[in-house]
Amino acid sequence: MKKTVLIAVVIITLAAIGVVVFRKRGEGGVAAREETNISVAEEKALPDLGEAPDFTLKNYAGETVRLSAIAGGKAAVVNSWAVWCPFCRDELSDFARLQQEFGENVVVVAVDRAESLEKAKGFTDQLGVSDDLTFLLDPQDAFYRSIGGFSMPETIFVDHAGRIRIHKRGPMDFAEMKEKVAQLIEMSSNVRN
Repeated sequence: MKKTVLIAVVIITLAAIGVVVFRKRGEGGVAAREETNISVAEEKALPDLGEAPDFTLKNYAGETVRLSAIAGGKAAVVNSWAVWCPFCRDELSDFARLQQEFGENVVVVAVDRAESLEKAKGFTDQLGVSDDLTFLLDPQDAFYRSIGGFSMPETIFVDHAGRIRIHKRGPMDFAEMKEKVAQLIEMSSNVRN
């Protein structure tokens, strides 16, 4: 009984400290912006996480393609997926919707992690998305390793200049995908202007 009470007191204390720290951090953010004269636009700028790997892989038709050629100066969303990944089923359907919605401004590429053409295409055919975005096969799993992958799925959001601006580890829903693409497009258009 005493042990349970002690644990409850510790949890409540930690929660109270968390609330205080969170509130102070929020207040400090406004003050810090005012003190350093950082504009809201600069504060919203996406970080530069380095150059996107410009890999060469084969698509479902067996054609060798390069990421920079696929993107053609547009922003790109590059997702690493596999048939065995339970989160990929929903994501691939959402990525197809994303490509349809933002097709003029973004290219969505899905890179399969070291599975056969039959396995990958059979899966995307079953989902009905094989023709809705660019699917690439990566038999050596080089793309995943090149982005420091350690979770599944992993997605990078690349600006029009080939720079990674967002690296999302783990699954996303459609709303989060749209939000990240809108940020990427807005940032890219601000840079061009």
